[in-house]
Amino acid sequence: MKLKRKTIAKVIAAAFVFNLIVMGAGAWIAYQEAPPIPEQVVGPDGETLVTGEDIRDGKKAFQKNGLMNHGSILGNGAYYGADYTADSLELKTQHMRTYYAEERYGTEYESLSTAEQAAVDDDVKQDLSGEYEGGNIEYSAAELYAHQQVRQEYVERYHEGSHERGVPEGMIDSEADARQFADFAMWTAWFSHTDRPGGEHSYTNDWPYEPAAGNDATGAAMTWSVVAMVLLVAAAGGGIWLYNAVSLPEPSAGDLSVPEPGDVSIFPSQRAALRFIPVAAGLFLAQVLLGGLLAHFYIERAGFFGIEEIFGVHILQLLPFAMAKTWHIDLGILWIAATWLGAGLFLPPLLTGHEPKRQSTYIDILLGAIVVVTVGGLGGIWLGSHGYFGDLWWVVGNEGLEYLEVGKLWQVGLLVGFGLWAVLSIRGLKPLLDREPVFGLAHMILYAGGSIALLFTAGFFFTPETNIAVTEFWRWWVVHMWVEGAFEFFIVAIIGLTLVSMNLLSRRSAEKAVMLQALLVMSTGVIGVSHHYWWVGMPDMWVPIGSVFSTLELLPLVFILYEALGQYRAMSETGGFPYKLPFMFIIASGVWNFVGAGVLGFFINLPLINYYEHGTYLTVGHAHAAMFGAFGFLALGMVTYMLQLAIKPGRWDGSWLRAAFWCWNVGLALMVFVSVLPVGFLQLEAAFTGSYAAARSVAFYNQPLVQTLFWARLPGDTLIILGTAIYAADLIRKRFVLRASEDDPTVEDMAVAEGVMGDD
Repeated sequence: MKLKRKTIAKVIAAAFVFNLIVMGAGAWIAYQEAPPIPEQVVGPDGETLVTGEDIRDGKKAFQKNGLMNHGSILGNGAYYGADYTADSLELKTQHMRTYYAEERYGTEYESLSTAEQAAVDDDVKQDLSGEYEGGNIEYSAAELYAHQQVRQEYVERYHEGSHERGVPEGMIDSEADARQFADFAMWTAWFSHTDRPGGEHSYTNDWPYEPAAGNDATGAAMTWSVVAMVLLVAAAGGGIWLYNAVSLPEPSAGDLSVPEPGDVSIFPSQRAALRFIPVAAGLFLAQVLLGGLLAHFYIERAGFFGIEEIFGVHILQLLPFAMAKTWHIDLGILWIAATWLGAGLFLPPLLTGHEPKRQSTYIDILLGAIVVVTVGGLGGIWLGSHGYFGDLWWVVGNEGLEYLEVGKLWQVGLLVGFGLWAVLSIRGLKPLLDREPVFGLAHMILYAGGSIALLFTAGFFFTPETNIAVTEFWRWWVVHMWVEGAFEFFIVAIIGLTLVSMNLLSRRSAEKAVMLQALLVMSTGVIGVSHHYWWVGMPDMWVPIGSVFSTLELLPLVFILYEALGQYRAMSETGGFPYKLPFMFIIASGVWNFVGAGVLGFFINLPLINYYEHGTYLTVGHAHAAMFGAFGFLALGMVTYMLQLAIKPGRWDGSWLRAAFWCWNVGLALMVFVSVLPVGFLQLEAAFTGSYAAARSVAFYNQPLVQTLFWARLPGDTLIILGTAIYAADLIRKRFVLRASEDDPTVEDMAVAEGVMGDD
């Protein structure tokens, strides 16, 4: 079967419209079905304990003080501290037991007989059962007592500080804010155990698992996990048929003339694009150093190899976990994005031989803007969390949501940066854009970059006062639609562009391959984001939808791996292939993408597994293998390719980069498989046999076996840091052997441009 590019383009357009319809309808439903914020929470005598404004202000305190990068809410956030939903629910049940034991038996709960404890447990579950009928939330006397106790606990923990928990003193700077944060956390606990009107389970589908509150996995979680497994087998067969049925020529290095690096001239705009690399490398080095500190915080909650004894101050007070985690995440996104932007501006002259007027100047302006946004955003996070911006903290300071930590102003700056990049890419690719159809390869690059910017706008649909369930709905549009939609699209487009620039594929063949991959990604990844909606207060319609599409996300990742192995075979066909080192990175990206996003992602996204696993170290393994392994290695492969073309002929030395490559791969494998995943499986067992709160507790992390596994992460982290240091040092070394650019470049200066431009 032969498919025309135009046919595939039409199917992609239809899939895109279908995605918009489904997710657009989901947005409307999110607003309608979000857990209600009551006007008041009242005690049994009708006295007001909490107002709706207190709950909203508690959410503001949660975001302003970076608590999502210390612990998590509804399972989303950092895993160092408690999950505030599960923690407050567990504390609520414990204090309610204490209240009933004292009231009915005049003693502590632990001193009661088994029968008496069972009676108290039934009373607690009875209080927490039932559905919300609108109006005020009415507490029983036991719930009122528990809420007051949790308030006191949270003031002591998050305002006064708790170094054994890794909480610095003054994390929340006032008692009032700490009490309101407790009110917010207790509200999330309330809707996690309160049934939806007319429903048989809570707003969070009875998550988190807390037997004392009557929360357990629903039947739908089991049913749709089984359905998802069946669909995966069926879809895998269909995918194999499709790949065998559609004619897609594989790369071949034997029949094509692969240009030597010295045969390709460097244009001024490409020298400008190369300046993105050292900036990104500096961000990368800072990120991995912070990552090492974060890993150690799980061992010494307030120290770092005894440094506090030398200087008399805990490093936790100087650089709290939440701040280090925030910068660690943002730096990871920024260095990868900066590298991709540079690569996207370096490649067009290879394909077109075209150098627009003042292109290099405009690229320098873009780089300067990125530096300003980076410094402003990271600095604003610190200043905003310390109260320097008043009520504008979330605009110019820190928005305080994981992956969206920087204030709205800096997010606008990033959006403008994407827009400027698109304009510069259009200028560079214009000769090719003018000659090819709208579904051509150059257009695909712009669509991929544009979709990243488009999805980023979802981050402007909420404020700190927005219901947390609706906030999470839009936040995941930005975060995971990037990863499972736009980023995957960008990966296959960039790889296709690179193959064409190496003369391994004709442009027409690359276009068809990229479009088919894009179709598979778009057909599964966009709606697949809904697996994040199961436990955050969204309706249970997302369980079947998320199960099906999240499962199918594995398929395009399998085919990307298949393509990477095909490229490796092409690379091995001739011993004279000059770009083996860049291809090592691209192949590693495909492998890690399959392992991290595919295998680990599929495992943790099954509803029944995710119910107990949500927000554990299994997610950490998935995230690191997918983000750094897939997207990071692709970025580094593009850097290697750019440098190999830009270095003076005869001066190229890839030995340091090769050493960094193996440090990164071995280090990542050790970190994920020797430390992170084993901790995650122990957490999963703790959740199965106890409760979710127990799996996220300090007591769990302080177990000797878990602490040993945390120490076992040290070799892997050290290798990753070493590899990054070697990489940064090699960039400094290579800076002095870069080739001069052509003063007046023409298409004849590019070894591949003439063939690409003629491939119609």
